[in-house]
Amino acid sequence: MSDDPSPAEGTNPDPRSDEDPGADELTHTTDEGEVQMVDVGDKPDSERRAVAVGEIRLQPSTVEAISEDAVGKGDVLATARVGAIQAVKHTWETIPMCHQIPITNVDTAFELGEDRVELEVAVETTGKTGCEMEALEGVTTGLNVVWDMVKAVEKDAEGQYPDTGIENVRVLEKEKRRR
Repeated sequence: MSDDPSPAEGTNPDPRSDEDPGADELTHTTDEGEVQMVDVGDKPDSERRAVAVGEIRLQPSTVEAISEDAVGKGDVLATARVGAIQAVKHTWETIPMCHQIPITNVDTAFELGEDRVELEVAVETTGKTGCEMEALEGVTTGLNVVWDMVKAVEKDAEGQYPDTGIENVRVLEKEKRRR
């Protein structure tokens, strides 16, 4: 349980705090059902870190082309890394109730399997709210960039993607340390 001060009367707790609100408690709505951004102004700053991971399933020949830097559009993993970092920095613009937070670090790591590329994104911040959404946004966008970079070789004769899919996107861990 968090030792953060209780929220002011009439407000809901921060959904990205360490407290787990009850299933019947919606944190981004008022008692009247109106959407709201959670007020985190009175929360103390703390060091926070979140790690998310996901993978894109590809044809083995595509993974091989990525590993040999032989994809016509360019360096797939370098481009996906830039996309992931950009997505982390802009999460607040795409997820409606996310706060804009100061990103202090982003680490990305790719692992190539026989028929997939895994991407892990770790995000760090010092602030009033967590960074899980930023890590997830980095993973999903990074994997979307991989897809965009390899779509020409992943398409079948009908222009479809029967062997391609983004899967297993999840938060691996989150940490909160008092300053």
